[in-house]
Amino acid sequence: MPVSFSSPEFKKYKFKELKVYSSTEWLANNRKKYRQVFDRFSTSYVYAELTFYNKFFDHKVWEVNVEFKCYMIKGKKKEVCNLSFKKKVSKYDSVIFVREGWGNKKDGAFWKNGTYYWEAWIEGELVATKYFYVEDVGLDFELSGNTAFSIKSLKLYEGQFDDVMAEERKYYKNFSTRDTRYIHSEILLENHKKNMNWHCELFIKYYNEAKELKGQIIRLINVKKGMDIISTSAGWGSNTPASWRKGKYSVEIIFMDRTVATIHYEVVDDFEEGIPEVHLPYEEFSTPFADHTQPDLSFEEVMAKLDKLVGLQEIKTKVKDHAQYIKFLNLRKEKGFKEDDRINIHSVFRGNPGTGKTTVAKMMGQLYHKMGLLKKGHVHEVDRVDLVGEYIGQTAPKVKEAIAKARGGVLFIDEAYALARSNDDSKDFGREVIEILVKEMSNGTGDFAVIVAGYPKEMTNFIDSNPGLRSRFKHYFEFRDYTPQELLQIADLAARDKEIDFDPKAQVVLDDIITEEYRRRSVSFGNARYVHDLLDKAKINLGLRIMARKNPDKLSLGDLKRITLKDMNRLQKEEKLLIPEIPVDDKLLKLALDELNSLIGIENVKSQIEELVDIVRYHREAGRSVISSFSFHTVFVGNPGTGKTTVARILTKLYKALGVLERGHIVETDRQGLIAGFVGQTAIKTAERIDEAMGGVLFIDEAYALSNFNGMQGDFGNEAIQTILKRMEDNRGEFFVFAAGYPGNMETFLKANPGLSSRFDKTFHFEDYTEIQLFEIAQKMVKDKSMRLSAKAGAEMKNLLTELYRTRDKYFGNARTVRKLIVELVKHQNLRYSKLPIEKRTKKNERLISYEDVLKLDILADSKAFKKKGIGFKRD
Repeated sequence: MPVSFSSPEFKKYKFKELKVYSSTEWLANNRKKYRQVFDRFSTSYVYAELTFYNKFFDHKVWEVNVEFKCYMIKGKKKEVCNLSFKKKVSKYDSVIFVREGWGNKKDGAFWKNGTYYWEAWIEGELVATKYFYVEDVGLDFELSGNTAFSIKSLKLYEGQFDDVMAEERKYYKNFSTRDTRYIHSEILLENHKKNMNWHCELFIKYYNEAKELKGQIIRLINVKKGMDIISTSAGWGSNTPASWRKGKYSVEIIFMDRTVATIHYEVVDDFEEGIPEVHLPYEEFSTPFADHTQPDLSFEEVMAKLDKLVGLQEIKTKVKDHAQYIKFLNLRKEKGFKEDDRINIHSVFRGNPGTGKTTVAKMMGQLYHKMGLLKKGHVHEVDRVDLVGEYIGQTAPKVKEAIAKARGGVLFIDEAYALARSNDDSKDFGREVIEILVKEMSNGTGDFAVIVAGYPKEMTNFIDSNPGLRSRFKHYFEFRDYTPQELLQIADLAARDKEIDFDPKAQVVLDDIITEEYRRRSVSFGNARYVHDLLDKAKINLGLRIMARKNPDKLSLGDLKRITLKDMNRLQKEEKLLIPEIPVDDKLLKLALDELNSLIGIENVKSQIEELVDIVRYHREAGRSVISSFSFHTVFVGNPGTGKTTVARILTKLYKALGVLERGHIVETDRQGLIAGFVGQTAIKTAERIDEAMGGVLFIDEAYALSNFNGMQGDFGNEAIQTILKRMEDNRGEFFVFAAGYPGNMETFLKANPGLSSRFDKTFHFEDYTEIQLFEIAQKMVKDKSMRLSAKAGAEMKNLLTELYRTRDKYFGNARTVRKLIVELVKHQNLRYSKLPIEKRTKKNERLISYEDVLKLDILADSKAFKKKGIGFKRD
């Protein structure tokens, strides 16, 4: 039987909720900022909000008696306040809000740290109890974030409503719109208040791209004294897949009414594993925020790990000394000495590739973390491409983002010398990177170490490129090349990691290969990296041999891991480059040799080329590899007009005829064809020219201009040289480089880079033509134009060229000068012949160059055009 409105048993309300808050700020839908944990020194009043349903809604107005009681629990219950009042209930309100609070208008004046609760009474009946906590955690939300904890790791994973076991979690940075159910946030915080019990209240809010709230989860964590890590997780979604639409989303983590982190992720077609970008409110850029210090090794364990590395004795000693000195400084600070709070831990690592620089840098990060100098100790690795922008205004944001990602750990800049390509080039934004780093290392917010690494010589130049760098980097570590014995130890360890071993004969071959590679190493020798690559290739050969057998699945474990002599021999064959199987073109070979022999002079060059042709033919006939025996990269040295370009074209035809080149074409270029005007474009432009020359010859005229242009040290020419050298090594035998230029300049060019002289092992010297050869060249040029010299004209021409040869300087153009004279001579003959009356023009004299024509030549015309006026009085 229903109870009537007038019955004394009828309740005019139905309890809805009791909440607690301290901020009087109004939110949408008549809401407040509800919390259960408050900071003692930032709290003035704490309010209770009681809500209940009005059963007389739309019927009548009535009054209700409400009582709020607050108690503190400290050993025993102690009453804080008792607030009683009547409230008029409107018939137009379906839900009634009753709010009252207690405290003092001055923050921190009334509430002490402890556990409290509100009681709500309606008409003398206790309807609800709500606990809240006042904590003295010393909040400081300045640049360094709060002081209660620091974020150790933030990750996202997918699962159902009732969460996923930690060992079964798979972490993603993007989620599948088709398969995603709940998206869970895994939160690990490093507790900074280990000396006390306290309550940590986190609000985890999920937003879509329009910042509409999808869901909120509140986690109230009872943090016990001595607890190192605060761990929790929270998820939002549905147990039914495909409930997430494509788009960008975020998860905000809120503590004490402040956002402490925002996780960004996307819902797309497929899952993408990884750590999502996290934005911290005191950082300018987002960064992945995983638990970088896992596994959490002690200081002693990290040092023991360093000791286990092969070789690096000097480095180990210096790292230990460095660590001990930092401990000494910390000890002095503890004893009251006035030490600088910011200990300099920025370092320079100098060494060739594969010498352990990155590995040691990671250990340095862990050591600094354990010594309290860095919060996380992770390593963020970058190079020039990650830091330098293509256009004005792009570099600074990239550098600041890299610093933000490295904050709390190590910013490791590999090949840092590439940032200082030129001291005088205003277009190179690498200098801007250096200036920002110097400023951040001097006056920044700290909590990061910079380690710059690269080749020894280049790193010295890098440090000298900016006065501020030398004063910021106090620690220098020299990573020397591994010895053959150390490389073999590395090979042994690498073989264990790859679960392979070598039979005795294969081991002998491996030792020989490594030792020989060490002997002929250059500055680009890969050290440990080379050893790992070598073992990977051997393992591939093992796999190919095993899979070629019948029933490989029935072989023993030993057979599946043992590398034999056959695998190593195949590896040696792979390293030998094969020339294209193109037969010798005898017809083209004869034409090219005839063309070479028809050239006047350069007998020494002809002889060298003919010997080269004979040797190549012999090797081809004997079935030997020509490319593995010879380097065809050639330097052409000589003054202007001595036939360098002509011979280069003929030599290309010869290589084509001999089957050494696949296509046999020549791509002619110079500095202008290789160098670009902006950072990073030169390598692209040079690579394009090389790609054009693949299967043929890249002919670089005036190649010396690449090494030192207009006296400017460095510039983009060095970038072109480095690109060419790398391609000469990577594409050995697939194209040849001919570099031409003047004698003195080419010598400087070859000495400018250690790799140049070793790549070009063949040099052709083109001597100046003699006066007799110059006259022979002139006669040939006249004949090629279907003209002829009269006897007297020929004698005069010979005298003229003799005088020209006698007075020549280093700018003398040789055949180029002769060609210019012949063009001028033919012009004079044509003008003279055109003025003759038609009746005097005959076929006999139409092609005849006369003595008078030669007399009109002015061999000093060029020198007169550039003759400077003297100082003094002009004589009559």
